[in-house]
Amino acid sequence: MMHFTADQIALRDMVRNMVDREVRPIAQKVDDDDAIPENIFRLFGDLGLVQIGLPEEYGGPGGNLTSVCIVREEIARVSQACALVAARNWFSIIGVLMNFGSEEQRRRFFPEIAAGHTLSAAAITEPEAGSDPASMKTRAVKDGDSYVLNGHKAWVSWGTLSKYVTIFAKTGDVERRGIDNISCFIVPADTPGLEFATPERKLGMRGAPSGQMYLDNVRVPAENLIGEEGKGFLAAMRILDLSRPTVGAMAVGIAQGATDVALDFARERQQFGRAISDFQAVQFMLADMQMHTDAARLVVYDCAARIDAGNLEGIAAKSSMSKAFPTDVAMKVTTDAVQILGSAGCSKDYPVERMFRDAKVNQIWEGTNQIQRVVIAREMLKKR
Repeated sequence: MMHFTADQIALRDMVRNMVDREVRPIAQKVDDDDAIPENIFRLFGDLGLVQIGLPEEYGGPGGNLTSVCIVREEIARVSQACALVAARNWFSIIGVLMNFGSEEQRRRFFPEIAAGHTLSAAAITEPEAGSDPASMKTRAVKDGDSYVLNGHKAWVSWGTLSKYVTIFAKTGDVERRGIDNISCFIVPADTPGLEFATPERKLGMRGAPSGQMYLDNVRVPAENLIGEEGKGFLAAMRILDLSRPTVGAMAVGIAQGATDVALDFARERQQFGRAISDFQAVQFMLADMQMHTDAARLVVYDCAARIDAGNLEGIAAKSSMSKAFPTDVAMKVTTDAVQILGSAGCSKDYPVERMFRDAKVNQIWEGTNQIQRVVIAREMLKKR
C-alpha cells in the first residue's frame, strides 16, 4: 500500500465513491457516443478535480502531483476518458505558469481556473514534429507589442472545449532547426485566426477530443509570452515531466479495473463443471495481472513523491519510467483480461474491450514508449 496522507486517503475514497455513483453507469455510453456528458464537467469542477493542483493561495484545492495521480487512477479504473477531465488544467496552464510564468500572469489567469469550469489545452505536437520538437514549424514573429503566430498543430487534446491554449512556436530565427528558439504563449481559443478541425476518430480514449489546430496570423499580446523568449522547450519538458506520471497512474487504473473484471468473471464462469478460477492456468494469469499492476503503481507514486518533494535529480528518466512501464503493463493486463473473458472479452457488454483500446493509446501519446526508453538510457549513460 502507498504511504498516503490522511487527506490523500480521504480524497481517494471520495473519488472512488463518486466514480461508482456517477461515472460507472455512463462509462460505456461515453465510449459509444464519443462524448462526455456536460454534468461530468460540472461535477468534477465543483469537486475541485478539474483544477486540482492549483495552489490554495490562488483559490485552488492545493493538491500535489500525488493527489493528481490518485484522482486519475481511481477514475481510470472505470473510464479513462473521464479521468482525463480531472487535472485537465494541471499541465496546460497551472504547471506552466507556476514554474515559468510571472506573478502578473498567475493573478490574471488563475481566478478563472480556480472556479473549476474552465478547460485549457496544450499545443506542442505537429504533423512532422512529435517526438522531434526541433522540427517544429509553427512560428511566432514579433510585431510591435504583439506576436503573430502561424502554423499547424496536431493531436491537441480538449482544444475544441477549451478557453485557453498554451501554444509552443519558434521565435527569433524561426527557420532554424533547434530547441533553443521555441517559445510558449497562452492564447485565448477564440482569438481570430485560431481554428480547430473536427476531432479525430480514435481507437481509444473516445469521449476525450483530440484534433488538429490551425493558426492563421493569430495576434497574441507580448504579455502572453510565458517566461523568456526561446525558453519554451524547458516549459514543454516540465509539462511532460508532470504529465507522464499521471498517464502512468491512469494506466494503473485501467490495469486494476481490468484485473477486477477478469477476477469476477473467472469466479462466475463455469466450464467442465467448475469455475474457471479453479484452473491453475487462469490463476497464474490473474496472479501476474495483479503482481504487475502493483509494481506499476509503485513506480508511478515513487516518481510523484520525488517531484512533490522537489527531488528533481534525474527526474526526466524517472518520469519516463513512470509512463512507459505502467502503460506496457496495462497493455499486457488488458490483453490477458480479454483472454480470460474469451468471446465475452470481445463484446462491448464487458468493459475490458474498451480498456484494451484505451491501454494501447497510452503507449503512444505523451511520447511513445520507445522515446521513453531513449530518455531512460541517456540518463543511465550520462551517469556512467
